[in-house]
Amino acid sequence: MYTVSSEIYSETNYQPTRTEDGQKVVSKFRFRYPETGKKQDNSLSSIIDKDGDLDVDRPRRGVIELEHSVATELKLVGLQVWRGALLLADYLFHRRESLAGRTIMELGAGVGLTSIAAAIHNAGQVYCTDVDLGCILQLISGNVQRNLKLLHGQGQGQVKVMEFNFLTPKEEQTDQLLKAIDASDIILAADVIYDDTLTDAFIRVIDEMLKKDNKKTFYVALEKRYVFTFADCDSVAPMYEYFVAQTRSKPWIIEHLPLDFPQYFEYERCPQLVLMKITSR
Repeated sequence: MYTVSSEIYSETNYQPTRTEDGQKVVSKFRFRYPETGKKQDNSLSSIIDKDGDLDVDRPRRGVIELEHSVATELKLVGLQVWRGALLLADYLFHRRESLAGRTIMELGAGVGLTSIAAAIHNAGQVYCTDVDLGCILQLISGNVQRNLKLLHGQGQGQVKVMEFNFLTPKEEQTDQLLKAIDASDIILAADVIYDDTLTDAFIRVIDEMLKKDNKKTFYVALEKRYVFTFADCDSVAPMYEYFVAQTRSKPWIIEHLPLDFPQYFEYERCPQLVLMKITSR
């Protein structure tokens, strides 16, 4: 069976430990909290304590612990952690003040990293959704419970986990999901563009949501994956380029956001990463 593995595991030591059944690992995704915005005072009196020692402000740090797989077949890649989720988590930390109190929904949430990151600074409701393959919803729920102490106000129901299958027609979605979609202001998605069929379905979902509520804002993170093709005689990123081609005629505004915001999580922020903001015209 052909399997794939996220590159981040070999780039950064997340201190993985095997689960009791040996099927998955629990890793520590370390981050630093953003500075609180206190006015910086660089005078000598502000950096020397009462004993005459240097008093250095050190960044406050935290850890999101996640159970996940390290290698899967393609249809179960949501059981892993991918770079786009960490980029999107960084962006949420960076935009924490403007997103405070907003209702957020993540699509294709995988093991829940970005949704948990969203709830660390946001007191609003976070809906964490994915298709329930490989018992992923149970895995997300366990990961949310594992990290409750990090959540804003440590709210038990702040992150709600529910199934959202892009391939299921809207008329067959549950009332609970449809109400959650209607309530959500901000829609997140990380690394959900890796298969043409799923990409078409994802585009349809965006289209349906924006047609019903043109005030919604989507943030989509992905990593361009380049392959060399003889047809093009060049290295191309087919999944990304397919998404761009299929959305070119949509009545959307797609902004490619600069990635010059601070990095709070530990990973390699490679040049192939893309962060798009999608709104209705």
